[in-house]
Amino acid sequence: MQAIQEFIAADMHQVDDVIRARLHSDVVLVSQVAEYIINSGGKRLRPALVLLSAGAFGYQGSAHYELAAVVEFIHTATLLHDDVVDESALRRGRETANALFGNAASVLVGDFLYSRAFQMMVTVNSMRVMAVLSEATNVIAEGEVLQLMNCNDADISEQDYLRVIRYKTAKLFEAAARLGAIIGGADAATEAAMAAYGMHLGTAFQLIDDVLDYSGKHEETGKNIGDDLAEGKPTLPLLYLMQHGTAAQAALVRRAIEEGGLDEFQPILAAIFDSGALDYTRRQAAEESALACAALACLPDSQYKSSLLNLAEFAISRAY
Repeated sequence: MQAIQEFIAADMHQVDDVIRARLHSDVVLVSQVAEYIINSGGKRLRPALVLLSAGAFGYQGSAHYELAAVVEFIHTATLLHDDVVDESALRRGRETANALFGNAASVLVGDFLYSRAFQMMVTVNSMRVMAVLSEATNVIAEGEVLQLMNCNDADISEQDYLRVIRYKTAKLFEAAARLGAIIGGADAATEAAMAAYGMHLGTAFQLIDDVLDYSGKHEETGKNIGDDLAEGKPTLPLLYLMQHGTAAQAALVRRAIEEGGLDEFQPILAAIFDSGALDYTRRQAAEESALACAALACLPDSQYKSSLLNLAEFAISRAY
């Protein structure tokens, strides 16, 4: 990841300049909350994906800076709303915006970021860009609702869960990769291939997040171990354990999902490791990463393509 960041450092500085300029608001609290979450140490994968995708097609303009910032604003808005819905107090090792500024401010500033993103995408003057981003934003919202419906439901299938991932997380990765192809003048088939790359990359990324929720180190992930279980979220390791663990283990997990909380976290954590649930989830993520890499076969060799391939590797090898 460090090599990728160094390769696009100059472009990312341009994106940061756009972000700072576009965050300005005469309403002081809007700027305070937005700057707090934007500057909270995220990996900036989604804007990086816009830059790398555009570069892979030899794009020479400046619209990719604006679109990279748009994607980051949409992502940040979802984080603000997510943390309110999940009642989260910690993200990336820092207090969440809702813990610091309150739920009302977080929701309303999230709305500001969404609306500012739509103002910005209009400046690119492309109906295709607007169609992709408006659809992505709508699908992400559907994913948020699906996840809410699935909370405390121990009967969802693996396919149900993967659908949430595709909607809630992978859709914005898909849009980011597609945007670079659009402004880079790619044909329809190549644009679709880039969208497939983004979708599989985003799915792999989220599956590894599921693994890290039970195996990551707090100082690296910035999250508390077991946060998903505490919220009653039936993620893939838990679904696997219910299918392949003992009857007693399945009952334990079912009760934890349905009731939420961490009262029986240690025996569940031990069962997750013993059952191979994390290994299974990693294998599923690796398959998604391989599909992402295969989708890039349409691109000519370049440092941008190499970085996209490395990003797919980072998605499944990371510890944070």
